[in-house]
Amino acid sequence: MLKRLSSLLTASAIPSWIAPSLLILCASGVGVASFSGPVRAQAVPDVGASPLDTSYLLGPGDQIEIIVFDYSEFTGRKVVLPDGTIALPLVGLVPIAGRTPAQVAQDLTARLGVWVRDPVVSVDLVKLRPVRVNVAGEVQRPGPLQLNNVPDITTIGNEFFELPTLSSALLKAGGITKNADIRAIRLVRAGTVGGTDTQTINLLDAVTSNASRDLLLRDGDSIFVPRLNSGEEFDRRLIARSSIAPLTVRVRVVGEVKIPGEKAVPPGSSLSSAIAIAGGPTPDAKLTEVSFIRVQDDGRVEEQRLDLSTLTDNVQIEEGDVIVVPTTRTATRLNTANRLSGPASAVMQFIQLIRLFLGGN
Repeated sequence: MLKRLSSLLTASAIPSWIAPSLLILCASGVGVASFSGPVRAQAVPDVGASPLDTSYLLGPGDQIEIIVFDYSEFTGRKVVLPDGTIALPLVGLVPIAGRTPAQVAQDLTARLGVWVRDPVVSVDLVKLRPVRVNVAGEVQRPGPLQLNNVPDITTIGNEFFELPTLSSALLKAGGITKNADIRAIRLVRAGTVGGTDTQTINLLDAVTSNASRDLLLRDGDSIFVPRLNSGEEFDRRLIARSSIAPLTVRVRVVGEVKIPGEKAVPPGSSLSSAIAIAGGPTPDAKLTEVSFIRVQDDGRVEEQRLDLSTLTDNVQIEEGDVIVVPTTRTATRLNTANRLSGPASAVMQFIQLIRLFLGGN
C-alpha cells in the first residue's frame, strides 16, 4: 500500500513538502480515504453477527462508496442494482452481490489495473438495504417479513435507530406462542463462500439474565422457533413480560360486563384485568361464580368457576380464553317477569284501544 502510494506521489503534481506528510498519515493508520466522510465498514467495532462486520455480503439496495486514489472519475457512491451489479466508467457492469466490500475492492483493483497504473481502491459500505427474513415455527404470524436497517452508517453515534435484531423479528411476527422453546431457536444464514451456516440461539438466557446479547440479522436469514416437548413449561409470567411476547392476546368476555365481546389484553393479565378492560361488571353481575373456559392443545375444553367478588386473582389469561360473568338470581327473575309481562301488557293495550274506538262510534 505504501509503496503504491509513494510511487503515485512521486509521479503526481503534489508538492514535495506535502508528500512525506501524507505517507506519515497513511503509516499511522489514518489513511487518506478517512477524510472523505463515510465510516469504513471494517472500522466499526465487531459485535458478533453485526451487519457491519467484514463478512457482510452486499446485495441489491446497498449503497457503497468507491474511492480510487487520484482518479476522481472512478470515485463516488454507487447503489447496487436489482441485478446485483454496479457500473463504472470504462470497466462497465461489475457483479458484486454476494461478496464482501473487501472482495469487491480486490476485484475492482484488478479490473482498473487494465486502465490505470497501480490503482489504490477502497470500498466503504455507506447505507444498508432493508433486511428481509423468514420466521417460522411457534410464532403468532409466521412467514416472510421486512425489518428496517441502519439508514446511513455515517450517522452512527449521531441519532437513534432500531437495529434488525432477532427479538425485533419475533415481535414483528406477532411474538412467540405459549409453546415456543426459546432455548433452541435456529438461525440459517447464507455463508460467505457458498452454502449455509446454522446457529442455535438460547433466548431464555437473554430473558432471565445478562448472559446473552440480542443477535443482529442479515438479509435472507431464516428463523425457526421450535415447539416445547410434551410436559415442558417455562415461567409464563416471565415470558409474558419479555420483549419477545405478543403485545396483546385476544380473549372473549361475555355476560354481565358493560362492554362484552372480544378484547385485546396485555399478556400476563389476570381474569379480573380482562373484566376491567371489558368495562367492569354490571350491577347484576354474580362475581362469585365466574366461569373460565380454556381449550387445551389436545382439543380438551376445561372450565373452572372462580370467586372474583374482590376482583383479584392469579390466573394468567391466554390467547382464546373465554370468561363468562353470570347474572344474579334476582336479576334473572326480574328479566323473566319483564319478558312474560311484555307481550301480555301489549295485548291489553291493544284491546283497550279497540274498545275506545268502538265506544266512540
